[in-house]
Amino acid sequence: RVCACVMALLISHQTIAQDRISQANLNIDTDRIRNADTEQGNWLAHGRTFSEQRFSPLNQINEENIGDMGLAWSIETGFGRGHEASPIVVDGVMFITLPWSVVMALDAETGETIWTYDPEVPREWGRRGCCDVVNRGAALWKGKLIFATFDGRLVGLDAKTGKRIWETRTTDPDQPYTITGAPRIAEGKVVIGNGGGEYGVRGYITAYDAGTGEQAWRFYIVPGNPADPFEHPEMEVAAKTWSGTWWEAGGGGTAWDSMAYDPDLELLYVGTGNGSPWNREIRSPGGGDNLYLSSILAIKPDTGRLVWHYQTTPADSWDYTAVQHIMLADLEIEGRTRKVLMQAPKNSFFYVLDRETGELLSADKYIYSNWASHVDLETGRPVELPNADYKDEPKLIYPAPDGGHGWHPMAYNPATGYVYIPAMMGGMAYVYDEDYVYTKEAWNTGTDFGAIPSAMEGITTPRQQNAGYLKAWDPIEKREVWSNQLPGRFNGGLLSTAGNLLFQGTSDGRFVAYSADKGEELWQVQTNIGIIAPPVTYTIDGEQYIAVLAGWGGGGAIVGADRGISAATRYPNRGKVLAFKLGGNAKLPTVIPKRQVMVPQDVSGVSVETFRRGERLFQDYCFMCHGFAGNSAGVVADLRFSIQRVHDSFEDIVLKGIFKESGMASFADILDKEDVAAIKSYLGLRINQDSGATSNTP
Repeated sequence: RVCACVMALLISHQTIAQDRISQANLNIDTDRIRNADTEQGNWLAHGRTFSEQRFSPLNQINEENIGDMGLAWSIETGFGRGHEASPIVVDGVMFITLPWSVVMALDAETGETIWTYDPEVPREWGRRGCCDVVNRGAALWKGKLIFATFDGRLVGLDAKTGKRIWETRTTDPDQPYTITGAPRIAEGKVVIGNGGGEYGVRGYITAYDAGTGEQAWRFYIVPGNPADPFEHPEMEVAAKTWSGTWWEAGGGGTAWDSMAYDPDLELLYVGTGNGSPWNREIRSPGGGDNLYLSSILAIKPDTGRLVWHYQTTPADSWDYTAVQHIMLADLEIEGRTRKVLMQAPKNSFFYVLDRETGELLSADKYIYSNWASHVDLETGRPVELPNADYKDEPKLIYPAPDGGHGWHPMAYNPATGYVYIPAMMGGMAYVYDEDYVYTKEAWNTGTDFGAIPSAMEGITTPRQQNAGYLKAWDPIEKREVWSNQLPGRFNGGLLSTAGNLLFQGTSDGRFVAYSADKGEELWQVQTNIGIIAPPVTYTIDGEQYIAVLAGWGGGGAIVGADRGISAATRYPNRGKVLAFKLGGNAKLPTVIPKRQVMVPQDVSGVSVETFRRGERLFQDYCFMCHGFAGNSAGVVADLRFSIQRVHDSFEDIVLKGIFKESGMASFADILDKEDVAAIKSYLGLRINQDSGATSNTP
């Protein structure tokens, strides 16, 4: 009888969920997003509005009653990798994207699944990504849910049924491209970029008809071989700022995340990425700014032509991308209302640009850096310090390649006037790679990662504390207003509301609410899973909800950031969707802490040369998933804690791909048995060092 009651309840929930999506008005267009404030209970687009401010006028949940907020519902997604998506919520229906580009429609009141679509990304494609198999979201347009897949497809689904309407391939499947970003829609065109700069690809963005998936235009970000015809006039201009044979390694410049659209100016703003390789001395040995790397581009979405550009880091040599969150606002600056674009890219400077013309209005440090002293407002160029050049000797440079701010979205609150930045502090020893050779299947940085530990010992540059921060920045006064230091560096994206609230998840598993004006912590809940995705808010029947995806992963996390701090190093990393409301009394499932043991390995008789070879191969092919020096932060397997059966099957795992369905593809095309033996010996040494088993170390 109890089972019958439960079954009846489940059927009732499913019926309600189906009724909800059948009645939802999913006909989103430019006018609805432009007038999003007339639908305050919905979250219609990636950043809620075209301005991407991630601010909601909802205030039912506010600083006075936040203490009464509790969990309304939660679901497990079934994935254990990074969850980075920003949900879209319309009329009580939530659309989310998950690792491996899986898409779900949920009842936003109960979490009940309405439909699921799996694009069946080949799991071995995970080897091609620098920064986890994540997806940051979808776009909703005239009844279609449009998203991109990790292996380079753009897909349009019927939003009510989850059935595929159209699909187009937007990258060359023979090249190591990936897509992790959320598409944006402008002038009826869906625009998507791609990733893969470290693997030696040439970046571009493409616009497709949102109704049919037919290509409208493509804008290349860096020039190809100048012996070939230029695809569009901008490439002829850009080629004059490059030297050498950059096209052989692709050039980079991938636009893998941020975009924003101004429908009044009819301008699409796109942030671009680093060069391939990072090291400018190798990439472009004769000098040059290398357009349009690390730049903000303003493009006409109807034609794909460039209106203006601003390069945040000319001749970038440190992976200081400008793909970070782009935000639009109208601000009164020096007595005049300006239409501005704001960005805090990796390079440590907070930029305010006139978004009509590209004029630089201000650029000020939001985090410590020692590669540049300031940005010259006359030329718009950063003034580099001697410490920036690592050609002749290793240099400890701040920020590290992770940057002062990663992809994690900022938020803006018009009541306080503050932009909130999920910032971080960290440095890295950049070491010129004298032996660099372009390899399509390895990271092409032109820096020697294997030499970093020894280089650090010889560098006397003062160390700064590695930490994460939540910062409030006044873009008019050009200063930090308040700052909270956090336990870990890699923390979640942000949401601010008219309730004077600011929400953020953290790497150590907390979901926290702060006062937007003062930064005071007002409420928190421990979820026991790292959160990096940005929250959203919406209403159903007049009741406000705050929702966020939880699941540790992404760039810095997957290579080992916040080891020992992230919840994923202590608890299983089982992805979830969490929704909160006032009076919510649901409970999270009990989580049992991990039990991990290092099994000492016999590496007696292995030469120092073999250990060093294994270390170099590990840094070339393994560390981007399993952590720098083999100690991950719990996203992908920390190989130091492998059971003996894994050690015994190591060769079959690496060369035969017996775990490929879990994302561990075969590397037989680039590694042989001797290579694998060297990597295994290196890992054995690392295990023995970290476990204290020193009898078998060189």
